[in-house]
Amino acid sequence: MTNLLNDAQVQQFITDGYITLRADYPPEFHQDIYQQIETMFEREGNIGNNILPRIPQIQKVFDHPALKGALTSLLGEGYIMNPHRHCHLNPPDSPGQQWHKDCYVFDHNMRHPRFQWVLALYYPQDTTEDMGPTGLLPGRQFYKRVSHADPQLASEPAAPLCGEAGTVSLVHFDAWHRATRNHSTKKRYMLKFQFARMQAPQSPSWDHKHREWAGDPNDENRATSVDVWNWLCGNHSFSESDMSGNGASALVEALGDESETVRLNAAYTLGQMGGAVVPVLIDAMRKETLASIEETTAKPPDNLHGTNPTAGYAAQALSAIGTPAVPALVETLDDEHWWVRAMTADVLTKIGQPVGDTVSALIERANDEHWWVRRNAIEALGTLGSLNADATLPLVDAVRDEDYRVRRNAALTLARLGEPTDEAVPGLVNMLEEENRYNRFYAANALRRINTPAAHEALMNALFTARWCSITTNEDRY
Repeated sequence: MTNLLNDAQVQQFITDGYITLRADYPPEFHQDIYQQIETMFEREGNIGNNILPRIPQIQKVFDHPALKGALTSLLGEGYIMNPHRHCHLNPPDSPGQQWHKDCYVFDHNMRHPRFQWVLALYYPQDTTEDMGPTGLLPGRQFYKRVSHADPQLASEPAAPLCGEAGTVSLVHFDAWHRATRNHSTKKRYMLKFQFARMQAPQSPSWDHKHREWAGDPNDENRATSVDVWNWLCGNHSFSESDMSGNGASALVEALGDESETVRLNAAYTLGQMGGAVVPVLIDAMRKETLASIEETTAKPPDNLHGTNPTAGYAAQALSAIGTPAVPALVETLDDEHWWVRAMTADVLTKIGQPVGDTVSALIERANDEHWWVRRNAIEALGTLGSLNADATLPLVDAVRDEDYRVRRNAALTLARLGEPTDEAVPGLVNMLEEENRYNRFYAANALRRINTPAAHEALMNALFTARWCSITTNEDRY
């Protein structure tokens, strides 16, 4: 049994960018996890992604009905736990961090209000505000920037995520957050896990009663929030607005306003205007995309594998328009610039509707000369539902692509489709031996979901070879 969220809770998550729950096991349960973490740090240090196999009891936190229900509500059935996880220690007298967004580990996902990933932040001990809890800027998850990364200079109101042992905050992946200063004499552990959607929403996956939006009346990003709500409800259509002419022109101009709030509201107001504004938005998308190329290809010191850009405002407006924008987007997949093609494929990913020549056009782009275009086109194919055999052949080829991000997304798309595709098994088996640890996971996940006898045997052979014994340590080897 799972405890699904209700309409008000889902709308709160959309507006604020987080919701706090609790795995209400007996206190001894969380105390035991805390003590195992303490022992691990003393004997081995921080073992990174292996925190879960080292302390398998942690899985029960995310199997709790409240957590399973909330994750299903936000990400739909069949969501996955990603292989990257980390135990964050915030010791006494630590200064805390600056405001930041997490990167999508060694991949180039596009940030977008229509979220695909959720962070889960678990406290194994009672955590009060003086212990340096995670701080979060509510309602800023849609924004590329905040007033200042230095918390002493930032003007946005912050929320400390506190709670007793067993508290878990589910957070929009693009939320601005940080470890706050620990003023206490106690250690603060926080276990960060990541979960991802596997299917585009077709209907509400929570305890849904009322279709209308009844969110925070003070939400300055109401138009954006309503679009996310409609998308989660499976509504891929749009509401025609009676605004046209000068009104639409003013909104397109507002896409370049200095204020991100103005730009977001303009984008999602345009998103309600339907096919009439698609041509001008296509042009605006191309201009804003080309203007972002330097930012897109930058590799800052804290993210040497590259950035996770935020979709531009015209691109977000086209996503909100949905199906009526697809034919023009399919034409734009042939643009002369690789970054425009990549952005266009991402917009089609966010729309997730197989209209007209969408599938054949994306298949063609799956063979594009630029890896980012191939990556995004393959990701888009995974949002369109079931594909025929001809459409899965590029995925079979793509699991052997020269670029690791293309291979990863080919495996992820094969997993999303879940088709019995034995032709992909040899390439996925090769991925199981890659140096990239995350690609190994996605290959195993694809084999699991393909689930033919050949895929099952390959997966089990690999898992038994790589089996981790959680009770074997340097002090107890045998």
